Amino acid sequence: MWQEANNTLSKTFKFKDFTAAFGFMTKVAIEAEKMNHHPNWSNVYNQVTITLTTHDAGNIVTEKDRKLAEVIDSLIN
Repeated sequence: MWQEANNTLSKTFKFKDFTAAFGFMTKVAIEAEKMNHHPNWSNVYNQVTITLTTHDAGNIVTEKDRKLAEVIDSLIN
């Protein structure tokens, strides 16, 4: 579940291994580029943590973040 706090939406995803995590990040990157809305994220082995905020709206959560979160969730098999 996405957590909203401090003007961000964030969620950590866990995968079976690094390859699966990296594959997920690649899918997210493609969708984020299409939307021209890019996440802040980190990856450690099988975990990907994503934080969303809209920088050009003053670093607050906007509908762009909610939509990208929805798209990201749809990428999980």
